[in-house]
Amino acid sequence: MNRLKLISLLAIVCLSGLNVSAQQSRFTHLVFADEFDTPGLPDTSRWEYEKGHLRNHELQYYTEKRPENVSISDGVLHLTARADSLLVDGRVEPITSGSLKTRNTFNFKYGRIDVRAKLPKCLGTWAAIWLMPTSKKYGGWPASGEIDIMEHVGYEPERINYAIHTMSNNHMKKNGKGSNAFCADAHENFHVYSLEWDENSLTWLLDGRKRFILKRPENATWEEWPFDEEFYLIINNAFGGGWGGAKGVAPDELPQDYIIDYVRIYQ
Repeated sequence: MNRLKLISLLAIVCLSGLNVSAQQSRFTHLVFADEFDTPGLPDTSRWEYEKGHLRNHELQYYTEKRPENVSISDGVLHLTARADSLLVDGRVEPITSGSLKTRNTFNFKYGRIDVRAKLPKCLGTWAAIWLMPTSKKYGGWPASGEIDIMEHVGYEPERINYAIHTMSNNHMKKNGKGSNAFCADAHENFHVYSLEWDENSLTWLLDGRKRFILKRPENATWEEWPFDEEFYLIINNAFGGGWGGAKGVAPDELPQDYIIDYVRIYQ
């Protein structure tokens, strides 16, 4: 870790301690961190790659261990969407990008997640930070839940979106639970996107300021609140798809970089 980032981390820990005391928060112990200080590819003891065409009718093909799409340099992680017509198993993939997850490296229940990032912006971009269930105890999506810490689509560049998906409430039923926050320069400057998750609530924060809170309903069943099992983290830079491409795509504006300065998880 370089000296500047070390100082920054210590300062954040100290400030977090002050906030913890004021708010009676339990999330003081750093259990997962990546400062992205070592140039090259991500640390595979922390991250694994997603690969292929995966969901939401998105246009990108996620590549594995390809520096053009996933790389670390100058102390930050780059997830880069490209229009580069990559040949994969005899097939041309017009759009490629990067996605990382902790499915087989780090799972957790309850805590605070902080991700400092600068987001991409053009028609079609769909950057996200989200949590998915490890075991699917209650069944496949959306039964075991999904927590969207941050979603951002290029056609609404000043809007940061927050949401959960459960069996009772999800976008397929058109009754999803979520909110949004205004951030005028999310594609120009770094901001810290956070979630605090405990037994009874989910709290979304932007640069340390609370922006949205969901409380566990009284006498909630798993259909309403499946957030009592371990989840894992995903950070991805999608392009197109049901939401990202809802108002068209602009592949001529690629490459688009989703830049992550750090990921820190506290319990």
